[in-house]
Amino acid sequence: MKNKKLLGHLSVFIAYTIFGFNIIICKDLTSSSLVSPMGLFCFRAIGATALFWLLSFFMPKEKVERKDLPKIFLASMLGLFLTQISFLKAIQITTPLDTAIITSITPIFTMFVAAIALKEPITLKKAGGVAISFAGVILLILNTVHAGSVTETKPLGIVLMIFNCLFFACYLGIFRPLIAKYNVVTFMKWMFLFSMLVSVPLNIKEMTHIDFSAMPTNYRLELGFLILFSTFIAYFLIPIGQKHLRPTVISLYAYLQPLIATITSIYLGMDHLSWQKVVAAVLVFTGVILVNKSRAAQETPKVTSPMPRSLGK
Repeated sequence: MKNKKLLGHLSVFIAYTIFGFNIIICKDLTSSSLVSPMGLFCFRAIGATALFWLLSFFMPKEKVERKDLPKIFLASMLGLFLTQISFLKAIQITTPLDTAIITSITPIFTMFVAAIALKEPITLKKAGGVAISFAGVILLILNTVHAGSVTETKPLGIVLMIFNCLFFACYLGIFRPLIAKYNVVTFMKWMFLFSMLVSVPLNIKEMTHIDFSAMPTNYRLELGFLILFSTFIAYFLIPIGQKHLRPTVISLYAYLQPLIATITSIYLGMDHLSWQKVVAAVLVFTGVILVNKSRAAQETPKVTSPMPRSLGK
């Protein structure tokens, strides 16, 4: 059991580390005007769909029950399509650090969604962990230097990121029983297939007019990173974490994103390390530990049981 939890934590840690770099790369690509947010999502959906279906041919075959396909479609819309479109549109009108920091509200949404959908109790220790982590992010906000940044964060960008967090929180909180029912590759190949079928027809004109030969090499490499790492590998790892960790614990790893963004900014000479940032990091991970140690782990029913009635049959 400890090994499974360790695997879950390691999977989510790697995934959210990738997401941290993903913010900066997506900002660079969407600011280039070479591809629109919808076009960028289409490339990610097509690439991930191809990779997951190809990988499924080398794994034991698993049949998805017909009654679960509509549920997987809804999970795809919440966890992929709406989440990614709102993020890619928001990143155009927000700074990378602000985008990462706004994601800190995801655990708050997830905690309440899990309480409603999975009857996961909100314990004092869990609430305290969320509060401590949130305090760390606030400290990070107050001591972050946007040196050299010419992009201003607009109110619409903040609103879009709030919806982004809400969509992903609903995905984490509602669909954990469904995710636990199937192999990771089986679940994700259907998730991305549904998102691809919805997004590509909406953006077919742009897809056929992009001149890849004229695209600078660094942008092609960034696009490759988004498809292989930010989409295929990261979304392969997230469901592994969902099988072994509670939704609130997973969502707390979203706090890695502002930390990664800050570290990257320091490396690029856009920020500097201070004792405030060190304290912020300690607070963030202290909150993660508190939530993980919450007694809710013993109080929450096993997710291998049938789906909650509120999700329908």
